[in-house]
Amino acid sequence: MIIYSGTKDGFIDDLCNGILEEKIGSAMEERFGRHAPQSEVRSWSNSLTYMGMVLENSTVPNDAGIAIEYNIPYTSKRVDFIMSGYNAEGHNSAVIVELKQWEHADSVPGKDGVVRTYINGGEHETTHPSYQAWSYATAIGDFNADVQDLDVKLQPCACLHNYIERTPEPLLDSMYEYYIQRAPVFSKKDGKKLKQFLENILKKGDKGETIFMIDRGKLRPSKSLQDVLSSMMLGNREFVMIDTQKVVYEEILHSMRQLSKSDRKRTIIIRGGPGTGKTVLAINLLAEIIAEGSSAAYVSKNSAPRSIYNCKLKGSMKRSRIDALFKGSGSFIDAPENTFDVLLVDEAHRLNEKSGLYASLGENQVMELIRSSRLSVFFIDEDQRVTIKDIGTESEIRKYARRFNSTVSVMELDSQFRCSGSDGYLEWVDNLLQIRETASFEPDSSFEYDFRVYDDPNEMRADIESLNSINNKSRMVAGYCWNWISSSKNDTDVHDITIPEYGFEMSWNLGNTTTWAIDPESIREAGCIHTCQGLEFDYVGVIIGPDLRYDPSTHMIITDASERAKTDSSLKGLKKGRTPEEQKALADKIIKNTYRVLMSRGMKGCFVYCIDRDLSDHIRKMCKTRFD
Repeated sequence: MIIYSGTKDGFIDDLCNGILEEKIGSAMEERFGRHAPQSEVRSWSNSLTYMGMVLENSTVPNDAGIAIEYNIPYTSKRVDFIMSGYNAEGHNSAVIVELKQWEHADSVPGKDGVVRTYINGGEHETTHPSYQAWSYATAIGDFNADVQDLDVKLQPCACLHNYIERTPEPLLDSMYEYYIQRAPVFSKKDGKKLKQFLENILKKGDKGETIFMIDRGKLRPSKSLQDVLSSMMLGNREFVMIDTQKVVYEEILHSMRQLSKSDRKRTIIIRGGPGTGKTVLAINLLAEIIAEGSSAAYVSKNSAPRSIYNCKLKGSMKRSRIDALFKGSGSFIDAPENTFDVLLVDEAHRLNEKSGLYASLGENQVMELIRSSRLSVFFIDEDQRVTIKDIGTESEIRKYARRFNSTVSVMELDSQFRCSGSDGYLEWVDNLLQIRETASFEPDSSFEYDFRVYDDPNEMRADIESLNSINNKSRMVAGYCWNWISSSKNDTDVHDITIPEYGFEMSWNLGNTTTWAIDPESIREAGCIHTCQGLEFDYVGVIIGPDLRYDPSTHMIITDASERAKTDSSLKGLKKGRTPEEQKALADKIIKNTYRVLMSRGMKGCFVYCIDRDLSDHIRKMCKTRFD
């Protein structure tokens, strides 16, 4: 998706006539349903005026293509400026330009591709402009089949038109040489150099043909972590780290490398919503940390992801090695202090107080993890706490960090790589479930995430089965409102979930497998929150049970804990030590969070069927709002 497109001639005319900002602002409002902030408008004005000055007297052909604010597929990130044409050899070529308002920056020794500058109201670490431009171009090349197959030449660069170089210049430090060679950086006094750079690449105009190929080209299937896990553990780059992912990655590695210089523990809390790449980041870190000779483990409370990883790593790694690297959160009850250099705790919001089958072992999992490692990293999203036993909160982590005199820092992941990279979809889900109020938007045909509401669960299942036949990456899931018939929990033909009015029957995921998410036969079974949290699919069909409904008279989403299955322990102990008001508030949060998680498992699409017809009607009305 592109906010503005045209040719060099048209772009300069719109600048000269003073209508470029208006056109971009109107496109932003149409496609994103919001007015552009004044700060963003000023950025456009300054940066694009500078680009216009550079291009106006250049030999770049007048019919060279121009695109502004291009959304990179499968991500929530946008490229500032693209120019396209043919190079001297006649190849389709595009220059990816990252535009910056920066006036100064400092290098950050010991961290690859990271600098410090004034952004977001203060001094912060961020990716080097050359790294950012290079990573964006790499992501486009990775995702777009036409770009690869037709040998489209992508040349990234960075333009810092307010930046006056110092001597020596931090941005040009030799530590950034790899990225600068691939994506040159141009400062305020480099207008002539930038003009020559563009002229050397764009020899003949293409009237935007190359940009069209980038924007509308055939996309390669998005990578699934479980499919490339073995390669990642061998140190291969399978996912390019973008923006905050890179900053967080480098900070954790830097902290690990500093362990030998201090006896003090360190705790890092990484906030990140669904699809922000928490698990990908954790696995990348695990591979790099052990490659550097330090001891580390990936930790999760939920066994489902670990079972999948175990299955995928068979043959490439010994079972004992897999077990040593991928551990359950209850594995540290008796671990001596500082057994590990680093523990990477994924889905930390799911940690429990006690461990063991009967929750009777140990003292506190958060405490045990911090005690057992010199550097403990907690990846957390408190809006994914889905049982009363989930105690993984920032306050709990801080409490035990203080006990062990561990320094605490908090970082945030903001790049979204699921739900077609649409932050707007996740905001829409939060608004729909009344978890938090977000903006309402008008429909937009450019939105590429496939969201559907069904009146018949059989039709939804048929569509999910059809999509699953392509690559075994689609699944049915449901709210835990139907009892799991324990006497026949290994028999797919015994149907736990029944919706009599539609003759719909389906079994819960079977108890004799731990790899429901990838078992080909499990398309016949519905997963619950406990078997799919931490995992992702191409498409997910969600049955919303009677524990969630809509009241048209009050316009409120109503949760009903009494509709939860007796075999579900998520709300077990709800009444203990709580007032009725506290019980209702906690149950409301758990139920809403459960559906928030289920509705964010699909990378390409989410289908829903609701037991409550009023809720179906409400979602349809909400579907008139747009998601991106």
